Amino acid sequence: MNERPVKALFEITLAVQLAAFVPLPAAAQPAGLVVTDAWFRSLPGKLPAAGYFSLRSNSGLTLAVTGAESDGCGKLLLHKSSGNGGMSSMAMVDKVTVPPGGTVKFAPGGYHLMCVDPRLKTGSRMPVTLHLSDGSSVIAAFQVHGATGK
Repeated sequence: MNERPVKALFEITLAVQLAAFVPLPAAAQPAGLVVTDAWFRSLPGKLPAAGYFSLRSNSGLTLAVTGAESDGCGKLLLHKSSGNGGMSSMAMVDKVTVPPGGTVKFAPGGYHLMCVDPRLKTGSRMPVTLHLSDGSSVIAAFQVHGATGK
C-alpha cells in the first residue's frame, strides 16, 4: 500500500480540524467596549432584580445598548429611574448611548437593567448579553448580591 495518499489525507484532515479553532477576527467584537463592576441586586421571592455596571468605550465609536438578555431573567429590560419634586419614577428606555471615549454608569437612581421573573442565586455569577446598535453584542458576568447590595 502506498503511504503518500494516506499521509496527504491525514495532513488535510489535520489542517481542516485546526482551522475550526481559529478565533474570530477582532472586528467580530465591538472595538474597545468594556463592562466593569457588573452586579445584580436580588430581592426576595419573585420581585424584580436590578442590574448595575459601568460601560466604557475605548474607541472613537458611538454605540448604544439596545437590549439585554440573560438565562437568569425571564425578561431583561433597559430602565431609567429619575426624580422630580421629591417623587421618583422609573421608565423603560429604548437605548442607552455610550459616547466615543465615554463611560455610562448603570447605577441605583439612574440607568439599570430590570430583571423580570428572576432566577438568580445570591453569591453566584450570571452571564448577561448586551445587544448593541451596530448589531454586535457584549457578554459580561454579573455578580449576584442580596437585597442590601452585598
